[in-house]
Amino acid sequence: MCGIVGYIGKRNAVPFLLQGLEKLEYRGYDSSGIAINSSKGIEVIKKQGRLGVVKNIVESKPDFCSSLGIGHTRWATHGSPSDLNSHPHVSSCGKIALVHNGIIENYIEIKKNLIEKGFDFKSDTDSEVIVQLISSLYKNDIFSAVKKAVKILEGSFALGIICKDNPNVLIAVNKDSPVIIGAGTNENFIASDIPALLSETRIICRLPEKQIALIKATDFELYDFDGRMTQKNFTTVNWEVNAAEKNGYDHFMLKEIMEQPEVIKATLSPRISGPNLKLDNAVFSKEYLKNLNKICIVACGSAYHVGCVAKYFMEKLLRKTVEVDLASEFRYRCPIIDKNTLVIVISQSGETADSIAALREAKLKGARILSIVNVIGSTIASESDDVLYTHAGPEIAVATTKAYSAQLIVIYILGLYLAKSTQKINDENLSLLVKKLQNLPYQIENTLKYKEEVFKLAKKYYKYEKVFFIGRNLDYAVCMEGSLKLKEISYVHSEAYAAGELKHGTISLVDENTLIIAIATQPELVDKMISNIRTVRARGAKILVITSSLYIDKFNQVSDDVISVPEVSPELSASLAIIPLQLISYQIAKLRGCDIDKPRNLAKSVTVE
Repeated sequence: MCGIVGYIGKRNAVPFLLQGLEKLEYRGYDSSGIAINSSKGIEVIKKQGRLGVVKNIVESKPDFCSSLGIGHTRWATHGSPSDLNSHPHVSSCGKIALVHNGIIENYIEIKKNLIEKGFDFKSDTDSEVIVQLISSLYKNDIFSAVKKAVKILEGSFALGIICKDNPNVLIAVNKDSPVIIGAGTNENFIASDIPALLSETRIICRLPEKQIALIKATDFELYDFDGRMTQKNFTTVNWEVNAAEKNGYDHFMLKEIMEQPEVIKATLSPRISGPNLKLDNAVFSKEYLKNLNKICIVACGSAYHVGCVAKYFMEKLLRKTVEVDLASEFRYRCPIIDKNTLVIVISQSGETADSIAALREAKLKGARILSIVNVIGSTIASESDDVLYTHAGPEIAVATTKAYSAQLIVIYILGLYLAKSTQKINDENLSLLVKKLQNLPYQIENTLKYKEEVFKLAKKYYKYEKVFFIGRNLDYAVCMEGSLKLKEISYVHSEAYAAGELKHGTISLVDENTLIIAIATQPELVDKMISNIRTVRARGAKILVITSSLYIDKFNQVSDDVISVPEVSPELSASLAIIPLQLISYQIAKLRGCDIDKPRNLAKSVTVE
């Protein structure tokens, strides 16, 4: 949940460390800090609050410079946000500094043993335990000490480490938490995520699981935890540098909402060739598909909501059982899966800790794993049997928009491919749906043209403190995502309900202080939705409806306001219905003065369980 960066080379490390942390603030922003190995030894500046606090201090100290350094931006897990709990942490001997992303599960036991040996702890964090443990094992060989320490630690950890006695070495470690090495000319970098490196290099090497990188200015070497040298695999990143900039927008979230037509085109185009659908390098044999007994989808947050859409879409299309699980619950329900189960793991970052754990559980049971991720070479992508990449580019806002939409597109392609391969859809219907898929970017573009009208409605409703999203079938799945968007960035209490369930208890909460946002795009359920809307309107609630342009007149009769989206096949309606929900959530948060790109208590990439 935290962001780490590091630099070793010929120039001053500090400007890159600050710039890299700025690009990673979406991973955590309750405190930050940097440590350098200078002629004075290990020097640290760290403070509670946003990165700007540290930046101001650094700018007031022109002699704070070195060609070796590490940095950190924090999302608190162990210990509240404070100066002392901020990273980097320094060993009692003052020789070793460390930044950490992850959670150490056995830190209490280790800390107790170290205190008995006379080590002094200054923070409440599990991370400080790591640096003191390394210090206890240090005998003038930092690599050896780190190698011994990682075998004692239990949990997840991405580490950046510098040592006063080794001014020409930067060490990085990965266990269940991502580290990327950026390769430069006579300089090398580390970071938790690609955006921190885009301005410096496009050549990256993902540090594999349970490996240590020994990094110098001119080269680096990789070792497993037993000290055996391993192979380096490089990837060239094709993301544009300005993709991680606001480019004139007030917030990254609005920029990313507006990028969705192009993102969907980019995700669609390589997978449609005339009447044929392609799944990149994934191949499903006739024998496999014949024996396929069910599909399980595991994901967290917005990706889980994509899975809920996928269940409705795929079950109707394939006539196969599709189960959807929150990844954090998947392992604990003892799922019934085997070699004839296809498990689909959805994650923007490819580093979501709960999803990785679910993937590994499914693999142990023999299931085939197909992942849908945005980040090339990420842990989930690397450990899957097959991977379908979205082409969303870097998504900086904590609240996902374009990545969610790109994931939906991949689900449509996958569902149609499987339907064709199992002869569940004829060529005529397939061709029609593919054409409608290809038209989605233009329909979304047209929907976005009316954002100012949606913003006006936001002004009308932004003071409501209680909001219910209601819908049926696919619309209910979209309600879940709409509700999450509103609550995570505006802090308005909102919930999503299947409209038919209102009468089973929830309606007791509805009164004149309630805003109901109803989604109605499914033709066979329009009349039932009208009945549900009349019921809550009779209790005094205000009603905002999002529906297809076909049904505007019907819903005008029972609502206070109607937002229409272009007509589309009901199976694909989620891609259009979500757009006004993203816009209205954004504008409500803006009107309420919220920090839209960095909502409180949240981080972009959830790398802890």
